[in-house]
Amino acid sequence: MLNKTRVIFMLAAAMLVISACSNEPEQQKSEPAPAQQTPEQKEAEKDSNGEFVVKAAKQRIEHVHGIGYPGNDDGLYVASHHGLRIFKNGEWLETTEQLHDYMGFQAVEDGFYASGHPEEGSELKNPLGLVKSTDQGKSLDKVAFYGESDFHFLSASYKDSVLYLINEEANSELERGIYVSRDNAKSWETVELNGFEADTFGMIAVHPENGERFAMSTREGVFLTEDYGKNIRKAGDYELVTAASFSKESLYISPVQQNKIKLLKLDPAKLEEAVELKIPTLNHDNPITYIAAHPEQEGRIAFITILNDLFESQDGGQTWKQLLVNGRIE
Repeated sequence: MLNKTRVIFMLAAAMLVISACSNEPEQQKSEPAPAQQTPEQKEAEKDSNGEFVVKAAKQRIEHVHGIGYPGNDDGLYVASHHGLRIFKNGEWLETTEQLHDYMGFQAVEDGFYASGHPEEGSELKNPLGLVKSTDQGKSLDKVAFYGESDFHFLSASYKDSVLYLINEEANSELERGIYVSRDNAKSWETVELNGFEADTFGMIAVHPENGERFAMSTREGVFLTEDYGKNIRKAGDYELVTAASFSKESLYISPVQQNKIKLLKLDPAKLEEAVELKIPTLNHDNPITYIAAHPEQEGRIAFITILNDLFESQDGGQTWKQLLVNGRIE
């Protein structure tokens, strides 16, 4: 059994993807914060039309911590340092409230789970712990560890009650390590990871209909389990996998091979038969950080890179539309 404490300590320094919070590329650090409406403008807009979700202003999104397709909406959600941005019906939308620094964002059938930090001036405790929303983020249900923990690495099955998290700092209930809940966060069990051979933990991608099955992307490749992580094995011969996502039928992963960023589609039953999807050319210093596969619309997939280039395909990766260029909404 791998020493989990040692792995957790290595997480920040040796993670496969540079943390968006602390290690953004220098050219991104020097950019100004997104050009958002002022609080007065937001209040005036809310007073005039009462809307929570409005057309997004021109801005540059920074510090993206997850993307996904909640089942109670038809949009592609982007969780950022300044709240949610939603691409829907060909245009960008943003929320007028709850502009929190969402982390560990995970779309599910009735909304989304997240963690992170409240926006400046909020009455919410910092950190948020594990929260859930079923109304586009308008309200947040405090699920667990409110005011205690910030989970950068969080995942959940789309349809059932299974959640996974990497706890980087001990809280009142959990020590450091990886945990699974099979009852909507009411109780937690340690994930054993027998057979895990990597030096770092990474992003967890859970199957949308089978919470027993998840994949983890690491610097040493992608690992797959069918029993809630009790036993796990390396899938394929990939040296570095920066992101992963399950659809009902496939596992999508992004390996880096000979400095080339790739996106592969795998059949979980035949992992050796990978199909490489043709994606727009990405520089070697702009790896894919998050992949989202729509759980209800097979072939609708999206990915975002460390420099916040966002692409979406409606036809299984045959064609792609770029939705963000370096995070910019024009």
